[in-house]
Amino acid sequence: MSNDSSENAPDKRRLGVVAVILKNPDRSFSDFNTLLHEYSGIIVGRMGLPYKERGVSVVSLIVDGTNEEIGAMTGKIGQLPDVSVKTVLTRT
Repeated sequence: MSNDSSENAPDKRRLGVVAVILKNPDRSFSDFNTLLHEYSGIIVGRMGLPYKERGVSVVSLIVDGTNEEIGAMTGKIGQLPDVSVKTVLTRT
């Protein structure tokens, strides 16, 4: 029997980019990193840049997971104080 109906089957997973702006990085960076560690199984890569002139940090995440996994992670990130998050995913 095929495993295609499994939630983690390749056809159920999506590749995407998650953009995060931490408006007050000193306040939210620790909680943000803790969340990323919880979802490390779906994070393929991460690039973060402090933008000191604006007092923010900008982080991009490459993710590979189900809609549910990615949505759970971005939902929790979006609940952090002074954090904005947007996601772009491949079509199914």
